[in-house]
Amino acid sequence: MLTRRRVLVLGATGFAYAGGIRLALASAPTDSRVVVVVLRGAMDGLAAVPPYGDKDYVSQRGTLAFDEPGKPGGCLDLDGHFGLNPALASLMPLWQSGELAVLHAAATPYRARSHFDGQDMLETGGAAHALANGWLNRAIAAMPDDGRSLALSVGPSVPLILRGSAEVGSWSPEQVLPAASQDLLDRLAELYRDDPLFSKALADGLQAQQVSDEVMGASGGTVKSLKQADYLPAAAKGVGELLADPRGPRVAVLEAFGWDTHQGQGLMTGRLPTALKSLADSLVALRQAMQPVWARTTVVVATEFGRTVAPNGTNGTDHGTGTAAFVLGGNVAGKRVIANWPGLSSDWLYQARDLAPTTDLRMVFKAVCQRPLGLDEMTVENKIFPDSRAAPAMSDLLRA
Repeated sequence: MLTRRRVLVLGATGFAYAGGIRLALASAPTDSRVVVVVLRGAMDGLAAVPPYGDKDYVSQRGTLAFDEPGKPGGCLDLDGHFGLNPALASLMPLWQSGELAVLHAAATPYRARSHFDGQDMLETGGAAHALANGWLNRAIAAMPDDGRSLALSVGPSVPLILRGSAEVGSWSPEQVLPAASQDLLDRLAELYRDDPLFSKALADGLQAQQVSDEVMGASGGTVKSLKQADYLPAAAKGVGELLADPRGPRVAVLEAFGWDTHQGQGLMTGRLPTALKSLADSLVALRQAMQPVWARTTVVVATEFGRTVAPNGTNGTDHGTGTAAFVLGGNVAGKRVIANWPGLSSDWLYQARDLAPTTDLRMVFKAVCQRPLGLDEMTVENKIFPDSRAAPAMSDLLRA
């Protein structure tokens, strides 16, 4: 049994973990909304967005190659060269409405294949292990303070992308504990009344919980007997409702696990199609919940690196390099695949095995910092993503 009230909290940062997903919420002085979805485990971009028009696609992908659109077992057509995995079919209306853009052959500057190091680069925005905090936290810290009060996060930790100088509280209750009674809360308030740190933390936490309960309203009851694949859509819907509320947070980070498909990856069925369908359903649920603010929303979906072009001997793929990413929202200049496509010829593969990366994901992150978060170019270049001049912000990704 998953109670939204127990896993969602409103404030500077809220954190929850359930069913293979984690989420964090952050307050920021902006009327725009930013959601970053981190797919942990390295998503196969060639499976999510198959380049069916590439002359080497079928021979290189083998048993993991889709047929052309319109044929049995075919992918969905995007632009005559790239397709969409059928498991992502629910995203096609966003594509048709121009609210979805795809980046391909994309990666961070990281070129090895360690999940830990790859996720570190994705979240810090650095070109090396020189940065100890997250790029999204640095962006929030660089914004002018509008007096928003901080609240406690819920969970054992905050994802690296949101760690840094922007203050984040953390509280990890045992889920077996019953809800605190009003009498206990009143006694705690009296106990900590003269303590500037604890009195503020308690007051902010209580206010956050009150607003969260009000926002969730009748729909904030209990989601019973959720299957694993249903946790992510449920979390996306809940966080979307909180983000849509005028009193709610402005930034959310949603983490989804289970993308390391060494075995049994599958084509039309299998581990990856199941994960992709859950992701698509989650993004649709997020959009529906955020309709009042969708025009001011930017969602970035990224993973630490891609997977090998050729399948391995267990109907899976191994750690790779270049992959695909998604950007969606009401302010996205979408209905296009953004790619300096290197091709799948053996001569052009990275280290003779991976899709060669040609687009730096930091170009997307910089665009998010400049547009919806409103930071100037110099701040983004010098404070948020230092030593990254070779990767300028993707200026045409978002509408003005």
